[in-house]
Amino acid sequence: MKYKFFSIPVLAGESFEKELNGFLAARRIISVKRELVSRDKDVFWAFCIEYMDGESLSTGLAKKPKIDYRAVLSAEDFAVYSKLRDLRKTLAEKEAVQLFHIFTNEQLAEIVRQKPASRTALGGIKGVGEGTLDKYAEPFLELLKSLGFENETEG
Repeated sequence: MKYKFFSIPVLAGESFEKELNGFLAARRIISVKRELVSRDKDVFWAFCIEYMDGESLSTGLAKKPKIDYRAVLSAEDFAVYSKLRDLRKTLAEKEAVQLFHIFTNEQLAEIVRQKPASRTALGGIKGVGEGTLDKYAEPFLELLKSLGFENETEG
């Protein structure tokens, strides 16, 4: 971690503020400590910024590339993926949560690939925990079963 210090006169122009705001916007900030300092006739804000070394927002927090599952999955698998997405959207709207709080697109694609027929098998997909299984395993497994993806050895 690194530290950067700023002193901004209380009656300063916008250039000081722009420098501080630019620094904050371009880095992953850990903490900001500020204090109003008064010395004789000088009154200024003193800032101590703690930030991650070598990680700016432009490089350290890059997004994963977007995957086109229509191109990655077979036509049959993409049809199942689309139905899983529709179910996820319906549940997310009903519960007023973000889609990824139920399953990510990557998890839905993995469900299509693995075609789990049990809660245990669904829980074997990376990132699917007990909370997700408790809330969402049943409707997703029922959909897969209705589409003919049922393994008789699992329950």
